[in-house]
Amino acid sequence: MAEAEEKFRNLLSRQSKSLEHAVAEYKRRYNRNPPKGFDDWWAFAKQHNVKLVDEYDGLVEDLAPFWNLTGQELRRRALQVGRLPSIDLVRIQDGVAINANVEKIWVDTERGHRSLGFRTMMEKFQEKLPDMYFPVNAKAEGRVLVPWEHQNYPNLTEQDSTSEFEVMLREFSPDWSGRGNVWEAWRRTCPADSPARRLFSSRRGPTNENIKVFLGPVAEARDEVTFVEQPDTNLDFCEYPWAHYNQGHFFSDWRTIPILYPVFSPARAQGFSDIRIPSHYYHGQNQYYTYGWDPLNVEPKLVDDMEVPWDDKEDAIFWRGATTGGGNSPPGFAAQYQRHRFLQMSDVRMDANRTIAFADPPSSTNFVSARVSSKQLNDEIMDTAFVSSTGNYPEGEEALREHHRFADSVPLGKHWSYKYLIDLDGMSYSARFMAFLASDSAVIKSTVYREYFTDWIQPWLHYIPLSSSYQEIYNIHAFFSGATQSTLEAANSTSLQLALHERRSEDGDMRLRRIARAGKQWKQTIGRTIDMEAYVYRLCLEYARLWADDRDSMSFTL
Repeated sequence: MAEAEEKFRNLLSRQSKSLEHAVAEYKRRYNRNPPKGFDDWWAFAKQHNVKLVDEYDGLVEDLAPFWNLTGQELRRRALQVGRLPSIDLVRIQDGVAINANVEKIWVDTERGHRSLGFRTMMEKFQEKLPDMYFPVNAKAEGRVLVPWEHQNYPNLTEQDSTSEFEVMLREFSPDWSGRGNVWEAWRRTCPADSPARRLFSSRRGPTNENIKVFLGPVAEARDEVTFVEQPDTNLDFCEYPWAHYNQGHFFSDWRTIPILYPVFSPARAQGFSDIRIPSHYYHGQNQYYTYGWDPLNVEPKLVDDMEVPWDDKEDAIFWRGATTGGGNSPPGFAAQYQRHRFLQMSDVRMDANRTIAFADPPSSTNFVSARVSSKQLNDEIMDTAFVSSTGNYPEGEEALREHHRFADSVPLGKHWSYKYLIDLDGMSYSARFMAFLASDSAVIKSTVYREYFTDWIQPWLHYIPLSSSYQEIYNIHAFFSGATQSTLEAANSTSLQLALHERRSEDGDMRLRRIARAGKQWKQTIGRTIDMEAYVYRLCLEYARLWADDRDSMSFTL
Protein backbone atom coordinates (compact mmCIF):
# COMPACT_ATOMS: atom_id res chain seq x y z
CA MET A 1 0.00 0.00 0.00
CA ALA A 2 2.88 2.35 0.78
CA GLU A 3 4.52 1.54 -2.56
CA ALA A 4 1.23 2.05 -4.40
CA GLU A 5 0.73 5.48 -2.85
CA GLU A 6 4.27 6.55 -3.70
CA LYS A 7 3.95 5.22 -7.25
CA PHE A 8 0.75 7.12 -7.88
CA ARG A 9 2.09 10.31 -6.30
CA ASN A 10 5.10 10.13 -8.63
CA LEU A 11 2.79 9.52 -11.60
CA LEU A 12 0.85 12.68 -10.85
CA SER A 13 3.93 14.79 -10.21
CA ARG A 14 5.65 13.99 -13.50
CA GLN A 15 2.76 14.97 -15.78
CA SER A 16 3.54 17.67 -18.35
CA LYS A 17 2.84 21.23 -17.23
CA SER A 18 2.86 22.90 -20.65
CA LEU A 19 2.10 22.12 -24.28
CA GLU A 20 5.82 22.20 -25.07
CA HIS A 21 6.55 19.66 -22.36
CA ALA A 22 3.63 17.48 -23.49
CA VAL A 23 4.93 17.43 -27.08
CA ALA A 24 8.43 16.54 -25.90
CA GLU A 25 7.09 13.76 -23.68
CA TYR A 26 5.00 12.40 -26.53
CA LYS A 27 8.04 12.28 -28.83
CA ARG A 28 10.12 10.63 -26.10
CA ARG A 29 7.54 7.88 -25.58
CA TYR A 30 6.45 7.17 -29.14
CA ASN A 31 9.32 8.47 -31.30
CA ARG A 32 7.05 10.60 -33.47
CA ASN A 33 5.20 13.89 -33.36
CA PRO A 34 1.74 14.07 -31.76
CA PRO A 35 -1.31 14.01 -34.05
CA LYS A 36 -2.76 17.11 -35.65
CA GLY A 37 -5.05 18.97 -33.26
CA PHE A 38 -2.90 18.09 -30.25
CA ASP A 39 -2.80 21.74 -29.23
CA ASP A 40 -6.60 21.92 -29.17
CA TRP A 41 -6.71 18.71 -27.15
CA TRP A 42 -4.20 20.17 -24.70
CA ALA A 43 -6.36 23.27 -24.26
CA PHE A 44 -9.39 21.03 -23.69
CA ALA A 45 -7.52 18.99 -21.09
CA LYS A 46 -6.29 22.08 -19.25
CA GLN A 47 -9.71 23.75 -19.37
CA HIS A 48 -11.28 20.73 -17.67
CA ASN A 49 -8.43 20.08 -15.21
CA VAL A 50 -7.48 16.67 -16.59
CA LYS A 51 -4.83 15.30 -14.22
CA LEU A 52 -3.14 12.62 -16.32
CA VAL A 53 -2.21 14.26 -19.61
CA ASP A 54 0.66 11.96 -20.63
CA GLU A 55 -0.70 8.51 -19.78
CA TYR A 56 -2.01 7.16 -23.07
CA ASP A 57 0.29 4.19 -23.64
CA GLY A 58 -2.68 1.81 -23.75
CA LEU A 59 -4.36 3.87 -26.45
CA VAL A 60 -1.19 3.90 -28.56
CA GLU A 61 -0.82 0.16 -28.01
CA ASP A 62 -4.36 -0.48 -29.25
CA LEU A 63 -3.77 1.48 -32.46
CA ALA A 64 -0.23 0.22 -33.15
CA PRO A 65 -1.21 -2.64 -35.53
CA PHE A 66 -3.08 -0.23 -37.80
CA TRP A 67 0.11 1.64 -38.68
CA ASN A 68 0.88 -1.37 -40.89
CA LEU A 69 -2.18 -0.53 -43.03
CA THR A 70 -2.46 2.35 -45.46
CA GLY A 71 -5.12 4.98 -44.87
CA GLN A 72 -7.03 3.63 -47.84
CA GLU A 73 -6.98 0.10 -46.45
CA LEU A 74 -8.05 1.26 -42.99
CA ARG A 75 -10.99 3.14 -44.49
CA ARG A 76 -12.00 0.08 -46.52
CA ARG A 77 -11.88 -2.16 -43.48
CA ALA A 78 -13.86 0.26 -41.32
CA LEU A 79 -16.71 0.25 -43.82
CA GLN A 80 -16.53 -3.51 -44.32
CA VAL A 81 -16.71 -4.43 -40.66
CA GLY A 82 -19.67 -2.09 -40.24
CA ARG A 83 -21.69 -4.56 -42.30
CA LEU A 84 -21.26 -7.33 -39.73
CA PRO A 85 -23.86 -8.02 -37.02
CA SER A 86 -23.60 -6.05 -33.78
CA ILE A 87 -21.20 -3.48 -35.24
CA ASP A 88 -22.52 0.09 -35.45
CA LEU A 89 -20.86 2.68 -37.66
CA VAL A 90 -20.49 6.10 -36.05
CA ARG A 91 -19.71 8.70 -38.68
CA ILE A 92 -18.16 12.14 -38.32
CA GLN A 93 -19.62 14.21 -41.13
CA ASP A 94 -19.06 17.96 -41.36
CA GLY A 95 -18.18 18.12 -37.68
CA VAL A 96 -21.21 16.18 -36.41
CA ALA A 97 -21.25 12.61 -35.05
CA ILE A 98 -24.10 10.53 -36.44
CA ASN A 99 -24.93 6.86 -36.91
CA ALA A 100 -24.26 5.75 -40.49
CA ASN A 101 -26.71 3.52 -42.29
CA VAL A 102 -25.05 0.63 -44.10
CA GLU A 103 -26.30 -2.53 -45.74
CA LYS A 104 -26.05 -5.32 -43.17
CA ILE A 105 -25.31 -8.91 -44.10
CA TRP A 106 -27.51 -10.07 -41.25
CA VAL A 107 -30.61 -8.73 -39.52
CA ASP A 108 -29.25 -6.80 -36.53
CA THR A 109 -31.33 -6.64 -33.36
CA GLU A 110 -28.87 -4.67 -31.20
CA ARG A 111 -30.15 -1.31 -29.94
CA GLY A 112 -26.92 0.60 -30.41
CA HIS A 113 -26.52 1.95 -26.86
CA ARG A 114 -22.73 1.80 -27.06
CA SER A 115 -22.57 3.77 -30.29
CA LEU A 116 -24.94 6.35 -28.81
CA GLY A 117 -22.70 6.64 -25.78
CA PHE A 118 -19.63 7.02 -27.98
CA ARG A 119 -21.29 9.79 -29.99
CA THR A 120 -22.25 11.55 -26.77
CA MET A 121 -18.62 11.48 -25.61
CA MET A 122 -17.60 13.37 -28.77
CA GLU A 123 -20.16 16.18 -28.55
CA LYS A 124 -17.83 18.78 -26.99
CA PHE A 125 -15.17 18.52 -29.71
CA GLN A 126 -16.82 16.85 -32.72
CA GLU A 127 -16.61 20.02 -34.84
CA LYS A 128 -12.80 19.79 -34.67
CA LEU A 129 -12.65 16.29 -36.17
CA PRO A 130 -12.30 15.38 -39.87
CA ASP A 131 -14.79 13.10 -41.62
CA MET A 132 -14.28 9.42 -40.70
CA TYR A 133 -16.03 6.25 -39.53
CA PHE A 134 -15.79 4.45 -36.19
CA PRO A 135 -17.03 0.83 -36.07
CA VAL A 136 -18.39 0.47 -32.51
CA ASN A 137 -18.95 -2.94 -30.95
CA ALA A 138 -22.56 -3.34 -29.81
CA LYS A 139 -21.55 -6.28 -27.60
CA ALA A 140 -19.65 -6.19 -24.32
CA GLU A 141 -17.39 -9.06 -25.44
CA GLY A 142 -14.26 -8.56 -27.52
CA ARG A 143 -14.65 -9.23 -31.24
CA VAL A 144 -11.29 -9.18 -33.06
CA LEU A 145 -8.90 -12.16 -32.82
CA VAL A 146 -6.09 -11.94 -35.38
CA PRO A 147 -4.06 -15.16 -35.83
CA TRP A 148 -0.44 -14.93 -34.68
CA GLU A 149 0.91 -15.46 -38.20
CA HIS A 150 -0.91 -12.39 -39.48
CA GLN A 151 0.35 -10.31 -36.57
CA ASN A 152 4.01 -11.25 -36.97
CA TYR A 153 4.48 -11.98 -40.66
CA PRO A 154 2.26 -9.43 -42.43
CA ASN A 155 4.35 -9.53 -45.60
CA LEU A 156 4.22 -13.32 -45.84
CA THR A 157 0.61 -13.87 -44.88
CA GLU A 158 -1.00 -10.55 -45.64
CA GLN A 159 -4.72 -10.54 -45.09
CA ASP A 160 -6.60 -9.10 -48.02
CA SER A 161 -9.67 -7.34 -46.70
CA THR A 162 -11.48 -7.70 -50.03
CA SER A 163 -11.21 -11.41 -50.86
CA GLU A 164 -11.04 -12.66 -47.27
CA PHE A 165 -14.02 -10.56 -46.29
CA GLU A 166 -16.12 -12.10 -49.04
CA VAL A 167 -15.04 -15.58 -47.93
CA MET A 168 -15.95 -14.74 -44.35
CA LEU A 169 -19.35 -13.41 -45.43
CA ARG A 170 -20.31 -16.74 -46.97
CA GLU A 171 -20.01 -18.53 -43.61
CA PHE A 172 -20.49 -15.74 -41.09
CA SER A 173 -23.37 -15.78 -38.65
CA PRO A 174 -23.97 -13.75 -35.48
CA ASP A 175 -23.28 -16.76 -33.24
CA TRP A 176 -21.05 -19.79 -33.54
CA SER A 177 -23.92 -22.18 -34.33
CA GLY A 178 -21.68 -25.15 -33.56
CA ARG A 179 -19.05 -24.13 -36.13
CA GLY A 180 -16.27 -23.24 -33.74
CA ASN A 181 -15.90 -21.27 -30.53
CA VAL A 182 -13.96 -18.36 -29.03
CA TRP A 183 -11.23 -20.53 -27.56
CA GLU A 184 -10.42 -22.20 -30.87
CA ALA A 185 -10.23 -18.76 -32.48
CA TRP A 186 -8.31 -17.27 -29.55
CA ARG A 187 -5.59 -19.89 -29.35
CA ARG A 188 -4.61 -19.07 -32.93
CA THR A 189 -3.43 -15.69 -31.65
CA CYS A 190 -0.67 -17.51 -29.71
CA PRO A 191 2.85 -18.22 -31.05
CA ALA A 192 3.07 -21.31 -33.21
CA ASP A 193 5.24 -23.16 -30.68
CA SER A 194 3.06 -22.39 -27.62
CA PRO A 195 1.15 -25.09 -25.72
CA ALA A 196 -2.16 -23.50 -26.78
CA ARG A 197 -1.32 -24.22 -30.42
CA ARG A 198 -0.51 -27.86 -29.70
CA LEU A 199 -3.76 -29.71 -30.01
CA PHE A 200 -3.27 -32.04 -27.04
CA SER A 201 -2.25 -29.31 -24.58
CA SER A 202 -5.07 -27.05 -25.58
CA ARG A 203 -7.56 -29.76 -24.73
CA ARG A 204 -6.26 -30.76 -21.30
CA GLY A 205 -8.93 -31.03 -18.68
CA PRO A 206 -9.75 -28.28 -16.19
CA THR A 207 -8.93 -30.57 -13.28
CA ASN A 208 -5.24 -30.69 -14.21
CA GLU A 209 -3.24 -29.72 -11.14
CA ASN A 210 -1.20 -27.13 -13.06
CA ILE A 211 -4.26 -24.92 -13.26
CA LYS A 212 -3.73 -24.11 -9.60
CA VAL A 213 -0.27 -22.75 -10.33
CA PHE A 214 -1.72 -20.61 -13.09
CA LEU A 215 -4.70 -19.24 -11.24
CA GLY A 216 -2.77 -18.36 -8.11
CA PRO A 217 -0.94 -19.79 -5.12
CA VAL A 218 -2.67 -22.50 -3.16
CA ALA A 219 -2.30 -21.16 0.38
CA GLU A 220 -3.54 -24.38 2.01
CA ALA A 221 -0.73 -26.40 0.47
CA ARG A 222 2.11 -24.27 1.87
CA ASP A 223 0.55 -22.54 4.88
CA GLU A 224 1.41 -19.24 3.26
CA VAL A 225 -0.60 -16.13 2.53
CA THR A 226 0.05 -14.37 -0.77
CA PHE A 227 -1.57 -11.28 -2.24
CA VAL A 228 -1.35 -10.03 -5.83
CA GLU A 229 0.01 -6.64 -6.86
CA GLN A 230 -2.60 -6.12 -9.58
CA PRO A 231 -5.52 -7.94 -11.25
CA ASP A 232 -4.76 -10.82 -13.62
CA THR A 233 -5.04 -8.80 -16.84
CA ASN A 234 -1.96 -10.49 -18.31
CA LEU A 235 -2.82 -14.12 -17.66
CA ASP A 236 -0.86 -16.21 -20.17
CA PHE A 237 -3.41 -18.62 -21.57
CA CYS A 238 -0.99 -19.38 -24.40
CA GLU A 239 1.33 -21.10 -21.93
CA TYR A 240 -1.42 -22.45 -19.66
CA PRO A 241 -4.23 -23.25 -22.11
CA TRP A 242 -6.12 -25.56 -19.74
CA ALA A 243 -6.84 -22.55 -17.49
CA HIS A 244 -9.18 -21.08 -20.11
CA TYR A 245 -11.97 -23.28 -18.76
CA ASN A 246 -12.23 -20.89 -15.82
CA GLN A 247 -12.94 -17.72 -17.83
CA GLY A 248 -16.35 -17.28 -19.37
CA HIS A 249 -15.35 -15.07 -22.29
CA PHE A 250 -13.82 -18.11 -23.99
CA PHE A 251 -17.34 -19.58 -24.19
CA SER A 252 -19.17 -16.55 -25.60
CA ASP A 253 -21.87 -17.41 -28.12
CA TRP A 254 -21.01 -14.48 -30.39
CA ARG A 255 -18.72 -14.96 -33.37
CA THR A 256 -15.32 -13.30 -33.35
CA ILE A 257 -13.63 -11.72 -36.36
CA PRO A 258 -10.32 -13.22 -37.58
CA ILE A 259 -9.15 -10.16 -39.53
CA LEU A 260 -7.55 -6.94 -38.22
CA TYR A 261 -10.50 -4.58 -38.28
CA PRO A 262 -10.84 -1.35 -36.28
CA VAL A 263 -13.54 -2.27 -33.75
CA PHE A 264 -14.06 -0.01 -30.73
CA SER A 265 -15.00 -1.94 -27.60
CA PRO A 266 -15.37 -1.13 -23.88
CA ALA A 267 -12.73 -3.62 -22.69
CA ARG A 268 -9.95 -5.77 -24.01
CA ALA A 269 -8.77 -9.16 -22.78
CA GLN A 270 -5.35 -10.54 -23.59
CA GLY A 271 -5.09 -11.69 -27.21
CA PHE A 272 -7.87 -9.46 -28.58
CA SER A 273 -7.19 -6.58 -30.96
CA ASP A 274 -10.19 -4.39 -30.14
CA ILE A 275 -9.62 -0.65 -29.55
CA ARG A 276 -10.70 0.42 -26.06
CA ILE A 277 -13.21 3.20 -25.43
CA PRO A 278 -14.93 4.19 -22.16
CA SER A 279 -18.06 2.20 -21.41
CA HIS A 280 -21.36 3.90 -22.11
CA TYR A 281 -22.47 2.67 -18.68
CA TYR A 282 -19.78 4.86 -17.12
CA HIS A 283 -20.68 7.92 -19.16
CA GLY A 284 -24.44 7.74 -19.70
CA GLN A 285 -25.54 7.56 -16.13
CA ASN A 286 -28.63 5.73 -14.94
CA GLN A 287 -29.91 4.36 -11.65
CA TYR A 288 -28.49 0.86 -12.20
CA TYR A 289 -24.86 1.86 -12.73
CA THR A 290 -24.49 5.27 -11.10
CA TYR A 291 -23.71 6.18 -7.52
CA GLY A 292 -25.94 8.94 -6.15
CA TRP A 293 -28.44 8.88 -9.01
CA ASP A 294 -31.04 11.63 -8.73
CA PRO A 295 -34.10 10.52 -10.76
CA LEU A 296 -35.82 13.88 -10.36
CA ASN A 297 -33.02 15.93 -11.92
CA VAL A 298 -31.73 12.98 -13.98
CA GLU A 299 -28.14 13.44 -12.80
CA PRO A 300 -25.77 12.05 -10.17
CA LYS A 301 -25.15 13.74 -6.84
CA LEU A 302 -22.14 13.58 -4.56
CA VAL A 303 -23.71 11.48 -1.79
CA ASP A 304 -26.18 8.70 -2.44
CA ASP A 305 -29.39 8.78 -0.39
CA MET A 306 -28.64 5.22 0.79
CA GLU A 307 -25.02 5.90 1.81
CA VAL A 308 -24.08 4.69 5.31
CA PRO A 309 -21.45 6.15 7.69
CA TRP A 310 -18.30 4.04 7.76
CA ASP A 311 -18.68 2.83 11.34
CA ASP A 312 -22.25 1.73 10.62
CA LYS A 313 -21.33 -0.37 7.58
CA GLU A 314 -21.39 -4.15 7.96
CA ASP A 315 -17.93 -5.70 8.15
CA ALA A 316 -18.71 -8.21 5.40
CA ILE A 317 -18.01 -8.83 1.71
CA PHE A 318 -21.11 -8.15 -0.40
CA TRP A 319 -22.03 -9.17 -3.94
CA ARG A 320 -25.27 -9.45 -5.88
CA GLY A 321 -25.60 -10.05 -9.59
CA ALA A 322 -26.79 -12.18 -12.46
CA THR A 323 -25.25 -15.43 -13.66
CA THR A 324 -23.79 -13.65 -16.70
CA GLY A 325 -20.16 -14.47 -17.21
CA GLY A 326 -20.00 -16.61 -20.32
CA GLY A 327 -21.99 -18.13 -23.10
CA ASN A 328 -22.76 -21.71 -24.04
CA SER A 329 -20.35 -22.40 -26.91
CA PRO A 330 -19.42 -25.16 -26.29
CA PRO A 331 -22.03 -26.08 -23.68
CA GLY A 332 -21.43 -27.61 -20.29
CA PHE A 333 -18.78 -25.38 -18.70
CA ALA A 334 -20.81 -22.68 -16.93
CA ALA A 335 -20.10 -24.08 -13.45
CA GLN A 336 -16.46 -22.99 -13.83
CA TYR A 337 -17.03 -19.41 -14.99
CA GLN A 338 -15.70 -16.59 -12.81
CA ARG A 339 -18.95 -15.63 -11.05
CA HIS A 340 -20.06 -19.21 -10.52
CA ARG A 341 -16.69 -20.14 -9.02
CA PHE A 342 -16.82 -17.25 -6.57
CA LEU A 343 -20.40 -18.02 -5.54
CA GLN A 344 -19.50 -21.66 -4.96
CA MET A 345 -16.43 -20.74 -2.92
CA SER A 346 -18.26 -18.19 -0.77
CA ASP A 347 -21.28 -20.40 -0.08
CA VAL A 348 -21.90 -21.46 3.54
CA ARG A 349 -22.15 -25.04 2.27
CA MET A 350 -18.58 -25.05 0.99
CA ASP A 351 -16.74 -27.88 2.73
CA ALA A 352 -13.06 -26.90 2.81
CA ASN A 353 -10.45 -25.37 5.08
CA ARG A 354 -8.56 -22.10 4.68
CA THR A 355 -5.27 -20.97 6.12
CA ILE A 356 -5.92 -17.61 7.76
CA ALA A 357 -3.15 -15.31 8.99
CA PHE A 358 -4.01 -12.60 11.49
CA ALA A 359 -2.42 -10.23 13.97
CA ASP A 360 -2.53 -11.60 17.52
CA PRO A 361 -3.13 -9.54 19.54
CA PRO A 362 -5.12 -7.27 17.21
CA SER A 363 -3.26 -4.36 15.52
CA SER A 364 0.11 -5.85 16.53
CA THR A 365 2.90 -6.99 14.21
CA ASN A 366 2.77 -10.54 15.56
CA PHE A 367 1.07 -12.68 12.93
CA VAL A 368 -0.09 -16.24 13.51
CA SER A 369 -2.08 -18.62 11.32
CA ALA A 370 -4.82 -21.19 11.73
CA ARG A 371 -6.76 -23.62 9.56
CA VAL A 372 -10.40 -22.54 9.53
CA SER A 373 -13.56 -24.08 8.11
CA SER A 374 -14.85 -22.37 4.94
CA LYS A 375 -18.41 -22.93 6.12
CA GLN A 376 -17.77 -20.87 9.24
CA LEU A 377 -15.80 -18.16 7.43
CA ASN A 378 -18.46 -17.77 4.75
CA ASP A 379 -21.17 -17.53 7.36
CA GLU A 380 -19.20 -14.81 9.19
CA ILE A 381 -17.92 -12.57 6.39
CA MET A 382 -19.65 -13.41 3.09
CA ASP A 383 -22.99 -12.08 1.82
CA THR A 384 -23.05 -13.16 -1.82
CA ALA A 385 -25.82 -14.41 -4.08
CA PHE A 386 -27.15 -14.53 -7.61
CA VAL A 387 -30.35 -12.58 -8.18
CA SER A 388 -31.24 -13.82 -11.66
CA SER A 389 -30.37 -16.57 -14.07
CA THR A 390 -29.36 -16.19 -17.70
CA GLY A 391 -27.91 -18.69 -20.11
CA ASN A 392 -27.50 -22.41 -19.69
CA TYR A 393 -26.13 -24.47 -16.84
CA PRO A 394 -25.09 -28.13 -16.81
CA GLU A 395 -27.99 -30.24 -15.55
CA GLY A 396 -30.37 -27.29 -15.88
CA GLU A 397 -31.84 -24.46 -13.81
CA GLU A 398 -32.67 -26.66 -10.84
CA ALA A 399 -29.03 -27.73 -10.48
CA LEU A 400 -27.89 -24.12 -10.80
CA ARG A 401 -30.05 -23.05 -7.87
CA GLU A 402 -29.05 -26.10 -5.88
CA HIS A 403 -25.33 -25.36 -6.25
CA HIS A 404 -25.47 -21.58 -5.76
CA ARG A 405 -27.22 -19.24 -3.37
CA PHE A 406 -29.98 -17.06 -4.86
CA ALA A 407 -31.55 -14.00 -3.23
CA ASP A 408 -33.90 -11.18 -4.14
CA SER A 409 -32.65 -8.29 -6.26
CA VAL A 410 -31.53 -5.20 -4.35
CA PRO A 411 -31.20 -1.56 -5.39
CA LEU A 412 -27.66 -0.39 -6.10
CA GLY A 413 -27.72 1.66 -2.91
CA LYS A 414 -27.96 -1.51 -0.80
CA HIS A 415 -24.26 -2.07 -1.51
CA TRP A 416 -23.28 1.00 0.51
CA SER A 417 -24.29 -0.81 3.72
CA TYR A 418 -21.11 -2.91 3.50
CA LYS A 419 -17.43 -2.07 3.92
CA TYR A 420 -16.29 -4.51 1.23
CA LEU A 421 -17.72 -4.58 -2.30
CA ILE A 422 -16.52 -7.39 -4.55
CA ASP A 423 -16.38 -6.56 -8.27
CA LEU A 424 -16.37 -9.53 -10.67
CA ASP A 425 -16.25 -9.78 -14.46
CA GLY A 426 -19.48 -10.55 -16.27
CA MET A 427 -19.79 -11.21 -20.00
CA SER A 428 -16.86 -8.81 -20.18
CA TYR A 429 -15.85 -5.98 -17.83
CA SER A 430 -17.95 -5.08 -14.78
CA ALA A 431 -20.09 -2.01 -15.47
CA ARG A 432 -20.56 -1.23 -11.75
CA PHE A 433 -16.90 -0.55 -10.97
CA MET A 434 -17.17 3.24 -11.28
CA ALA A 435 -20.25 3.33 -9.05
CA PHE A 436 -18.51 1.20 -6.44
CA LEU A 437 -15.48 3.51 -6.46
CA ALA A 438 -17.71 6.55 -5.98
CA SER A 439 -19.16 5.12 -2.79
CA ASP A 440 -17.68 5.22 0.72
CA SER A 441 -16.99 1.48 0.63
CA ALA A 442 -13.76 -0.30 -0.35
CA VAL A 443 -13.71 -2.20 -3.64
CA ILE A 444 -12.10 -5.61 -4.14
CA LYS A 445 -11.71 -6.20 -7.87
CA SER A 446 -10.88 -9.33 -9.85
CA THR A 447 -10.65 -8.97 -13.63
CA VAL A 448 -8.85 -10.24 -16.73
CA TYR A 449 -9.80 -7.15 -18.74
CA ARG A 450 -7.95 -3.95 -19.43
CA GLU A 451 -10.07 -0.82 -19.84
CA TYR A 452 -9.34 2.74 -20.91
CA PHE A 453 -8.44 3.73 -17.33
CA THR A 454 -6.23 0.74 -16.48
CA ASP A 455 -3.05 2.83 -16.60
CA TRP A 456 -4.73 5.65 -14.65
CA ILE A 457 -5.70 3.80 -11.48
CA GLN A 458 -3.46 2.27 -8.82
CA PRO A 459 -4.19 -1.10 -7.16
CA TRP A 460 -3.74 -1.15 -3.36
CA LEU A 461 -4.37 2.59 -3.29
CA HIS A 462 -7.74 3.06 -5.00
CA TYR A 463 -8.97 -0.53 -4.73
CA ILE A 464 -7.83 -3.98 -3.58
CA PRO A 465 -6.79 -6.36 -6.39
CA LEU A 466 -7.90 -9.98 -6.23
CA SER A 467 -6.46 -12.91 -8.19
CA SER A 468 -8.61 -15.01 -10.50
CA SER A 469 -8.42 -17.87 -8.02
CA TYR A 470 -9.96 -15.68 -5.25
CA GLN A 471 -7.97 -17.75 -2.73
CA GLU A 472 -6.65 -14.72 -0.81
CA ILE A 473 -10.06 -13.11 -0.24
CA TYR A 474 -10.33 -14.46 3.33
CA ASN A 475 -6.92 -13.12 4.26
CA ILE A 476 -7.74 -9.73 2.77
CA HIS A 477 -10.62 -9.56 5.21
CA ALA A 478 -8.45 -10.84 8.08
CA PHE A 479 -5.77 -8.23 7.42
CA PHE A 480 -8.13 -5.26 7.40
CA SER A 481 -10.79 -6.41 9.84
CA GLY A 482 -9.01 -8.85 12.12
CA ALA A 483 -9.73 -12.47 12.92
CA THR A 484 -13.27 -13.79 13.04
CA GLN A 485 -14.70 -15.81 15.92
CA SER A 486 -14.08 -19.12 14.16
CA THR A 487 -10.50 -18.12 13.32
CA LEU A 488 -9.72 -17.23 16.94
CA GLU A 489 -11.25 -20.50 18.11
CA ALA A 490 -9.25 -22.51 15.57
CA ALA A 491 -6.07 -20.81 16.80
CA ASN A 492 -7.09 -21.10 20.45
CA SER A 493 -6.17 -17.42 20.69
CA THR A 494 -6.11 -15.50 23.96
CA SER A 495 -7.91 -12.72 22.04
CA LEU A 496 -11.11 -14.69 22.60
CA GLN A 497 -11.13 -13.11 26.04
CA LEU A 498 -11.41 -9.63 24.50
CA ALA A 499 -14.73 -7.88 23.91
CA LEU A 500 -15.96 -8.02 20.31
CA HIS A 501 -15.05 -4.40 19.55
CA GLU A 502 -11.54 -4.96 20.93
CA ARG A 503 -10.89 -7.80 18.50
CA ARG A 504 -11.16 -5.49 15.51
CA SER A 505 -7.93 -4.36 13.89
CA GLU A 506 -8.00 -0.58 14.31
CA ASP A 507 -4.97 -0.17 12.05
CA GLY A 508 -6.49 -2.44 9.39
CA ASP A 509 -9.84 -0.67 9.53
CA MET A 510 -8.11 2.68 9.12
CA ARG A 511 -6.23 1.39 6.08
CA LEU A 512 -9.41 -0.05 4.57
CA ARG A 513 -11.22 3.25 5.03
CA ARG A 514 -8.28 5.03 3.44
CA ILE A 515 -8.60 2.83 0.34
CA ALA A 516 -12.34 3.58 0.19
CA ARG A 517 -11.63 7.33 0.40
CA ALA A 518 -8.83 7.17 -2.17
CA GLY A 519 -11.10 5.32 -4.61
CA LYS A 520 -13.80 7.93 -4.16
CA GLN A 521 -11.26 10.73 -4.65
CA TRP A 522 -9.99 9.09 -7.83
CA LYS A 523 -13.53 8.83 -9.21
CA GLN A 524 -14.17 12.51 -8.49
CA THR A 525 -10.92 13.75 -10.03
CA ILE A 526 -9.70 11.25 -12.66
CA GLY A 527 -12.67 8.97 -13.35
CA ARG A 528 -15.04 11.82 -14.28
CA THR A 529 -17.11 11.82 -17.45
CA ILE A 530 -15.01 14.73 -18.72
CA ASP A 531 -11.88 12.59 -18.31
CA MET A 532 -13.55 9.92 -20.45
CA GLU A 533 -14.25 12.57 -23.08
CA ALA A 534 -10.63 13.73 -22.99
CA TYR A 535 -9.57 10.13 -23.61
CA VAL A 536 -11.94 9.81 -26.57
CA TYR A 537 -10.75 13.18 -27.95
CA ARG A 538 -7.14 12.00 -27.89
CA LEU A 539 -8.17 8.68 -29.44
CA CYS A 540 -10.00 10.44 -32.26
CA LEU A 541 -6.94 12.52 -33.14
CA GLU A 542 -4.73 9.45 -33.29
CA TYR A 543 -7.31 7.58 -35.35
CA ALA A 544 -7.75 10.54 -37.72
CA ARG A 545 -4.04 10.41 -38.56
CA LEU A 546 -4.26 6.70 -39.34
CA TRP A 547 -7.35 7.40 -41.47
CA ALA A 548 -5.43 9.80 -43.74
CA ASP A 549 -3.44 8.92 -46.86
CA ASP A 550 -0.77 11.49 -45.99
CA ARG A 551 -0.16 10.78 -42.32
CA ASP A 552 2.74 13.21 -42.05
CA SER A 553 0.33 16.04 -42.84
CA MET A 554 -1.81 14.91 -39.91
CA SER A 555 0.96 15.39 -37.36
CA PHE A 556 1.38 18.33 -35.01
CA THR A 557 4.58 20.34 -34.67
CA LEU A 558 5.28 23.43 -32.60
